[in-house]
Amino acid sequence: MKKRLSRFKREKEFWLISTFALVWLAIFAYSPMYGLSMAFFEYSPGKSFINDNFVGFKYFIQFFESPEFSMVMRNTLAISLLNLAIGFPMPIIFAICLNEIRNKFSKRFFQTVSYVPHFISWVVVASFMFSLMGTEGLFNQLLQDFGFIDKPIGFLSEGKYFWGNIVMANIWKGLGWSAIIYLSAIAGIDDTYYEAGAIDGLGRFGLIWHITLPFIRPTILVLFILSMGGLLNAGFEQQLLLGNDLTREYHEVIDTYTYRYGLQLGKYSYATAVGLMKSVISVIMVFGANYLGKKLFDTSIL
Repeated sequence: MKKRLSRFKREKEFWLISTFALVWLAIFAYSPMYGLSMAFFEYSPGKSFINDNFVGFKYFIQFFESPEFSMVMRNTLAISLLNLAIGFPMPIIFAICLNEIRNKFSKRFFQTVSYVPHFISWVVVASFMFSLMGTEGLFNQLLQDFGFIDKPIGFLSEGKYFWGNIVMANIWKGLGWSAIIYLSAIAGIDDTYYEAGAIDGLGRFGLIWHITLPFIRPTILVLFILSMGGLLNAGFEQQLLLGNDLTREYHEVIDTYTYRYGLQLGKYSYATAVGLMKSVISVIMVFGANYLGKKLFDTSIL
């Protein structure tokens, strides 16, 4: 206790500076967690939890027994795993390619252009997707003009294309922004390593494989561990904007499911239970990935 007090006295300026951030975190991040108890009560709007019936794990069991459970979990995991398998390495590859561009103007141009989609609203992205991939969109017109198809393909109205559309849109929107941290990690590598590698006869691909990738591996592992916490975050706005009744079997994920049952159907306790289950699984995934990263690569966030 004395050590903690002495340490606090030494760091009191930092704690004072952090006070406002900690207060904000307590008010807007932790105090709303009180509402999670709604998942264990038969909540009625306008009434206190004290006056509601305690139902325990009733709504959790109800979700697991729901006929839509398999569909929702399949879509969530499929989209998330596709985003992880394809979307996670893409910014790494893009950052390495940008780093290999020797012309400073070209490098800055491509880097700046790649950031732009991140600042575009999903509403605009959805409009762009409909203009490009719709039955009367540019992509269908080009396929017909070149004789690849006889009639338009419903890329946005047929469920079998939905996962690919979502993953493609996610990559396009987040590629440049996600590459920033990798570019920063690459910029921190001492040039003498590259010079030594060149003297040893390594080509450009050899320098990337033996110098660039090993040096940014800790950054990659930390971001991978953090991304595991978002494994069940398959998206929300993009599903609502691009999805429709014809593609619901493929676009309904946990977030849209809780939105539909919670806000549209008024089943607040049930939706809260589903959301809480998702959060608990995400925390377990983070700790699991962190444990494996520490054991296998001696890299962790804790």
